[in-house]
Amino acid sequence: MSKDLFNAIHLLSEEKGIDKDVLIEALEAALISAYKKNFKSASNVRVDLNEETGSMKVYSRKEVVEELEDQNQQLTLDEALEISPNYQLGDVIEVEVTPKDFGRIAAQAAKQVVTQRVREAERDVIYNEYIDREEDIMNGIIQRVDPRFVYVNLGRIEAKLAKNDQMPNETYEVHDRIKVFVSKVENTNKGPQVFVSRTEPGLLRRLFETEVPEIYDGIVEIRSVAREAGDRSKISVFAENPEIDPVGSCVGPKGQRVQMVVDELKGEKIDIVEYSDDPVVYVSNALSPSKVSHVIVNEEEKATTVVVPDNQLSLAIGKRGQNARLAAKLTGWKIDIKNETEAKETGLLNDHDLIKEDSPDLFIESDDLFD
Repeated sequence: MSKDLFNAIHLLSEEKGIDKDVLIEALEAALISAYKKNFKSASNVRVDLNEETGSMKVYSRKEVVEELEDQNQQLTLDEALEISPNYQLGDVIEVEVTPKDFGRIAAQAAKQVVTQRVREAERDVIYNEYIDREEDIMNGIIQRVDPRFVYVNLGRIEAKLAKNDQMPNETYEVHDRIKVFVSKVENTNKGPQVFVSRTEPGLLRRLFETEVPEIYDGIVEIRSVAREAGDRSKISVFAENPEIDPVGSCVGPKGQRVQMVVDELKGEKIDIVEYSDDPVVYVSNALSPSKVSHVIVNEEEKATTVVVPDNQLSLAIGKRGQNARLAAKLTGWKIDIKNETEAKETGLLNDHDLIKEDSPDLFIESDDLFD
């Protein structure tokens, strides 16, 4: 075996991004297997590879015995003493058993095993690279499209964009560039599998982190995201510093920041609301763009009854109930919406048992919210 083999391993390591020691270990295992197969040896052998000289030697572990029964596994005390005068009965020593033509035979037998180990090591490298990108955004190029998946080239792997992760307002064409959210990375028998999405709320969150420096720096925090992909989304934001306007930071000068996100999502409408620990304020904000007159909170059931002006009812509920549905998903509170006329007719607004005067947190006027 010459230095050329080690040079090839070094180049292979750099090309595939695989630790050279992994390849050397694979080669040693392959050579041991080749020795046992070709020379019908069941003994415990070790292969020693020397990078500097390019040499290869095979050593067999043998026990020192008084009477020889298996020359492949044992050697006599006299034989051992010829090697070293310090050996005694029962010692286990290594004896070089390198065959003359072993290099040629081993190279042929080792090729398949090394190739397999290289493939496995390469899979591990790819898996470790993409598992670190899980729940992150990546840029890719669409390679092909079939009825089940859109296949997106992410560089070292082809990711799968399933039907339910595709936005209904988008068409996907081969060679199109696309931003995707890495939703899941698996290490399977067939190698690493990466699944991406265009509908995950996480995509919206990551896009705002990209476009809004205050979010990236932690000055503004995204508290919650509710999304019906391709149609409408709501996002709640919060700033610890009262001098920071979290909503304004996300909207950006002349709406440029939010517009960048809207453009990336092909016109998906986005409502940005301010988070509050007070459920009255938070639910009212979440029902934007509608105005709210009253909010009654049931803490035990985590439910709210929201009263809106008569002309705001359809806006508060939204098309097919979308605005109310997204607000409930965003806040985590159940929301029952009534107009002022219905609330008065049912006595809801005059029932002082429901709205306690010493509990102002349970009651808020719309003028207080939208000054």
